[in-house]
Amino acid sequence: MSQEPIETVWAGKFIEAKRKGRWEFVGRANDIHAAVIIAIDDGHVLLVEQNRVPLGGPCLELPAGLVGDIDKSETVEASAARELEEETGYRPERIEVIGEFASSPGMVSETFTLVKAHGLTKAGDGGGEAGEGITVHRVPMGEVPAFVERKRAEGCFIDVKMLLLLAASILHPSPLRGEGQAA
Repeated sequence: MSQEPIETVWAGKFIEAKRKGRWEFVGRANDIHAAVIIAIDDGHVLLVEQNRVPLGGPCLELPAGLVGDIDKSETVEASAARELEEETGYRPERIEVIGEFASSPGMVSETFTLVKAHGLTKAGDGGGEAGEGITVHRVPMGEVPAFVERKRAEGCFIDVKMLLLLAASILHPSPLRGEGQAA
């Protein structure tokens, strides 16, 4: 690894553009990171859909939220529980940390902590904070690939973290879909 210093070229409230030698990348500001939540309720996975300005349209995703944006001392587990309820209306009894992952390591230094929510209770409607416009989807696990295809056909972007739910259908495709057809 190069000993060159990391230079912050531009900094906003939530992100920073950085340079190390000739390499340019983006990262989260102020040690903020994200928690991404796998939430399965009685054989149904909770997904969220919301408009994403960088994409110019709606995106289907696992519920997620920032850790440390409100309270620097908040744990990943507490943040994930708060964000899950805020976005989906479901309150978890327990949050299990799966591990830390990077989604686009060639361009973004941000990592996220993947967690699994256990013991879900419907506590509200979800939808996020005012102005977020989050739509909650509760999809049977066996129908996720078909649901993703329908959302894609509607013009919805699909977040890369959704591959977690699509892996089996991609690696072991149904004879009806044929080899090589992605979910």
